Amino acid sequence: MRTVVTAVSTAAMAVSMLQLFVLGALGPVLVAELGVAEWQLGALVAAGFGVATLLSLPAGSLVDRVGPQRSLVGLFLVSAVALTVLAVAGSPWWIAAGVALGGIPQALANPATNKVILAVVAPEHRGSVTGWKQSGVQLGAFVAGVPLAGAAAVADWRWGVGVLAVLCLVGAAATARLTLPVPPAKSGPAGRAGDRVRALAAFSLALGFGLASVNTFFALYGVQRLALSAPVAAWLIAVMGLVGIAGRVWWSGAAGKADDPAAVLPLLGLGAVASVAVVALADQAHWLVWFGAAGIGVFAVAGNAVSMVAVMRAVPQKLAGRAAAVASAGFFGGFAAGPPLTGLVVHQAGYPWLWVTVGVAFAVAAGIAFLLTRRTAVTV
Repeated sequence: MRTVVTAVSTAAMAVSMLQLFVLGALGPVLVAELGVAEWQLGALVAAGFGVATLLSLPAGSLVDRVGPQRSLVGLFLVSAVALTVLAVAGSPWWIAAGVALGGIPQALANPATNKVILAVVAPEHRGSVTGWKQSGVQLGAFVAGVPLAGAAAVADWRWGVGVLAVLCLVGAAATARLTLPVPPAKSGPAGRAGDRVRALAAFSLALGFGLASVNTFFALYGVQRLALSAPVAAWLIAVMGLVGIAGRVWWSGAAGKADDPAAVLPLLGLGAVASVAVVALADQAHWLVWFGAAGIGVFAVAGNAVSMVAVMRAVPQKLAGRAAAVASAGFFGGFAAGPPLTGLVVHQAGYPWLWVTVGVAFAVAAGIAFLLTRRTAVTV
């Protein structure tokens, strides 16, 4: 059963954020074909994560009420509809509608998958299983990165997005046939556990701000500043995603074995800052951008997975849905705020200041994580 839960949870996480990675990978194509400006690209990404932020807390309660299996089936179905809207979009407004609709599965993903893991997986395996399921997001980045950008270069990108929608329908049908447990429902966390979850949400807010900005503008940066072709620039997202899979699995496994999973987070934040500095130096030595992309995957991408391990450790199973929703709301809030603000930074000041802004966001995340672990050390 652990293998089945890992596979379903990983697929659900991959599907939940496909819209974001489709926009990132197709950024150069959308700018050229539909006349989308850089700041509009950021605003389109923000639309989906704004919806996800608003729906996160209700989604946690919904998962507690209807059960994780129904929630996961709904996640796949809504994702299929959202991707279909993107595939037929003829203007930025239709793209915004598709991305906004994609905010619904984003809000459902962590509460539903965390709930299943707590119900089925033994405590000693939860860290590694969480790492694998969180790496599903990076699997989605890879699927929406290189193959989709390659399809856009040789054929119509709309057919590629349509294929992704069909795969979501397959996921819904497969999930509906499973027999998954329905954990007990109860209201959200309170007291010291609630304070810890809210601190992790603040960490996730800063982390999401930086990561969303990188996801949205990395390929465009490669094309406009490093003179990479669009398919090659899409490999920046793919490299970050592939290395991020390994990073999420390894760091989550390590966090799951630690007395306090959150103790890993300051190191991840500092590593993310260093990786962004390497990307910024790529203006002088273009080959450095690949090392920077890998570093962001190892450190920044792993941060959200480790924070989910910490959330599950902080609360009992009956509180898992809403606790995951609180942390996810912070992460999605960062994703909503990051791209439009950093898009304006790119438009007004250029890419060097984009990397400064992203580095500051990751530094703030590292600082919050350090204060969280210090507070835990004092109160335990």
